[in-house]
Amino acid sequence: MKTTPRPSYNPNWREEFAELVVTAEEAVKQIQPGQRVFIGTGCAQPQTLVHALAARSSSLADTEIVHLLTSGEAPYAEQELAAHFSVNSFFIAPNVRDIIQQGLGDYTPIFLSDIPRLFQSGQLPLDVALIQVTPPDDGGMCSLGVSVDIVKSAAANARLVIAEVNPRMPRTHGDSILHVYDLDYLVPVDAPIIEVPTPEVHPVVREIGEHVASLVEDGSTIEVGIGEIPQAVLQHLDRKKDLGIHTEMFTDAIIDLIEAGVINGSLKSLDRGKVVASFALGTRRLYDYIDNNPIFAFHPTEYVNDPFTIARQHKMVAINVALEADLTGQVCADSLGSRFYSGIGGQLDFNRGAARSLGGKAIIAMPSTARDGAVSRIVCHLSPGAGVVTTRGDVHYVVTEYGVAYLHGRNVQERALALVSIAHPNFREELLKQAIEARYVRAELADFSNRIVVGPKDIRTTFLLDDGTLITIRPIHPTDEHRVKDLFYTLSQDSIYTRFMSRMKWVPRKQVREFVYVDHRTEVSIVATIPEADGEDIIGIGGYYLDAHTNRAEVAFVVADRWQHRHIGSFLLKHLVTIARRHGIAGFTAEVLAENKPMQAVFNNSGLKVKSDLRQGVYSYEMEFE
Repeated sequence: MKTTPRPSYNPNWREEFAELVVTAEEAVKQIQPGQRVFIGTGCAQPQTLVHALAARSSSLADTEIVHLLTSGEAPYAEQELAAHFSVNSFFIAPNVRDIIQQGLGDYTPIFLSDIPRLFQSGQLPLDVALIQVTPPDDGGMCSLGVSVDIVKSAAANARLVIAEVNPRMPRTHGDSILHVYDLDYLVPVDAPIIEVPTPEVHPVVREIGEHVASLVEDGSTIEVGIGEIPQAVLQHLDRKKDLGIHTEMFTDAIIDLIEAGVINGSLKSLDRGKVVASFALGTRRLYDYIDNNPIFAFHPTEYVNDPFTIARQHKMVAINVALEADLTGQVCADSLGSRFYSGIGGQLDFNRGAARSLGGKAIIAMPSTARDGAVSRIVCHLSPGAGVVTTRGDVHYVVTEYGVAYLHGRNVQERALALVSIAHPNFREELLKQAIEARYVRAELADFSNRIVVGPKDIRTTFLLDDGTLITIRPIHPTDEHRVKDLFYTLSQDSIYTRFMSRMKWVPRKQVREFVYVDHRTEVSIVATIPEADGEDIIGIGGYYLDAHTNRAEVAFVVADRWQHRHIGSFLLKHLVTIARRHGIAGFTAEVLAENKPMQAVFNNSGLKVKSDLRQGVYSYEMEFE
């Protein structure tokens, strides 16, 4: 909430700084052919100056236009003006995409955090910067408003700075101030700030947002990148507590979470209590909200996007989007094949910063398909010409509407299986076939092509033991094979015998895979896990296999020896009953050795209608759901 009224700017600024005040047409006459001109970012793009510049095109041969993302009109990016203006963009917005894809403009791929260094070092010297600011206050200070990002560095390093001075620009706090005498020309305008409405969220994107939100813990600090998906995530954070914001940009979607107290920054380890960003894209509602609002701190890109600054935030969660990912974990985010589409932006800055953060998470999210479901975004090999933005060594979480794949520290087979499991079902079989052909996955897994899936998220639950240990119960995941194998290796010979009714020293790999690769409909496997330094350990596994002829499923489970007699088996059974009932299954059957008294007790005390019959040392159980 705002706590102070907006201070009035100096009403006499035009008179006091009359020597700097000119019209847009007069200002752009200072621009000479062959110069490099920077244009301000996003919704702070100085539209009056841009149009005045374009109107001088006949006098400005070989003029290079440099900018980041811009949200307004780009008349300099028309094909007929290509001989006069050459576009060089650090991030490709829709307003310049055509000219760049036609080969008449340029794209400079670079980490957003590195751009200010280009200006400062002279590697990319700027002749002119066209920006937009608020009117100066009584101290002569102007605010860069909704876009500080690389604009402040551009203004500090350009030989000539021309500023639109707009009273409708919100005055923002943080490191967003320029003194009026740092500006060479002032062009008074009174025009609406460009607005970017929050898009309607597609149902698929809503599913992705829900999956991503499930990874955000209370007390996290989050970054939401550009695009529909990060904004959809915010809609699913309304039940979280004490979230902080350290982000490249934000939109209107942040307001309701601040008003609800979800975002308060109270647990941030850096800039506590502040919403930190470098620019904002939104509507008048957002601009009025951030205007002179002290909870917002706008800083330049070299601070906001610095991976080492980001890493200082505990529980930093970076949420970014991709266009395509291959089965080894390489992520393309800036091109469609060889056609440049967007840009690197801050994805790597925040991905690497969050990965270094204590308790941090680096998340890449995307729909599973493109072109109305015609192509898979998860592919065996990236499209020819596609660029890698996030490397296979940097990737951590990948999320689609079908679930979450965690890749960091996983081998190539585990990565491939995890990504196949969250691909669209129409493409999973072919992806597995391609993975086998590429030697990413062992050939014997071809038999499980229709069972490499992520279980329903609503199966997940928790169970609190008497000593306070919290056990997580979740669906089996295709990457759990080694964890299930580890569980079976911990079992005593007695536990193996009572579970499998066979005297064997270990459980064969084929049998392990039958537990792991299930369709989650006729075959269900759930695991009980506890957190460990390297992720989690599986301490129990249960499941059932449906006999379609009887509509009853055979149920079985086992718990690691050191965790037995703590009611984990009873809870697994209870949860399996809940799952089976949802699928319309009539009951369970089970085979239990006569000497396996603990398992008999679990079934007999299940609360179900139980019948058992002892034959040749084995009890046959029938349990009816009522």
